[in-house]
Amino acid sequence: MDITLKQLRAFVTVANLGQFTLAADKLGSSQSAVSTLVRQLETNLNLRLFDRHTRLLRLTQAGMDILPVAARAVADIEGMVESSRELNALRRGKVSIAAGTVQAALLLPPLINDFNRLHPDVTVELHDVAEKTVLEQVANGSVDLGVGTVPEDDTELVGTRLTTDEFLIVLHSEDPLVRLSELRWTDLVDRKLIGPQRGNPIRDRLENELARNGIVLPLQKAMQEVALPLTIIGMVEAGLGVAIMTSAVVRLATSMGLIVRTPTEPHIKREVSVIQKRARSLSPAARRFRDFLLKSVH
Repeated sequence: MDITLKQLRAFVTVANLGQFTLAADKLGSSQSAVSTLVRQLETNLNLRLFDRHTRLLRLTQAGMDILPVAARAVADIEGMVESSRELNALRRGKVSIAAGTVQAALLLPPLINDFNRLHPDVTVELHDVAEKTVLEQVANGSVDLGVGTVPEDDTELVGTRLTTDEFLIVLHSEDPLVRLSELRWTDLVDRKLIGPQRGNPIRDRLENELARNGIVLPLQKAMQEVALPLTIIGMVEAGLGVAIMTSAVVRLATSMGLIVRTPTEPHIKREVSVIQKRARSLSPAARRFRDFLLKSVH
């Protein structure tokens, strides 16, 4: 059975107007073409839909039974087509994005505001979560996009570089390390360290790079593990230790009177990417927002 939208639309139009001539005018077609479409539908359904007489066209009982179903099908398909046009034209749509709390607070809000000015009918939902949760939400489809770091061995997610963060040390202004002309990673060996929890992509990146450079810090035993960057900053402010963080927190840390130093030997960086699921197609709105982020930040 090969029923087409053209056949259904021809049948519904003829049934509503009661004449092939009027239906042909409305559809912008010829009377013979409309008649052929209706006959093809009757053949496909193996039903007679109209009783045809010289000056009379009347729906059969089968035609009356089929008409509301056909009309609904035509309306649904035409609605789908119009919906796709609106989505592609960004006259409506929704994008959901997950980001770590620092990016969610400092990086994304002005970008979302700029995007909203260009596309006021598209809703952008921002989820501020822990870095590890960003990856989980993109992977399980809870959000369209994420902002964070994709592990090197991850085959499910793909990231496109948005910006680069550098690892740095956040210090209380009275900390003796502030007086050093040059701060090295090895200067932290005997200090109380505060940083992200194990399993956090930022923590994994730090440990891998330190190990690659032969630097041993007591991260596994001595680091106070904290989930949220704001809590880490608060602990440093209270004099509870020295924090290992990334340059994304500089505005926040300096606004609270803390000192930010970048250790040498080596400089350790991480890519912050726009993340999406490799096997998932993005909606037109999500694609446009992803492209807008990449263009705006680069």
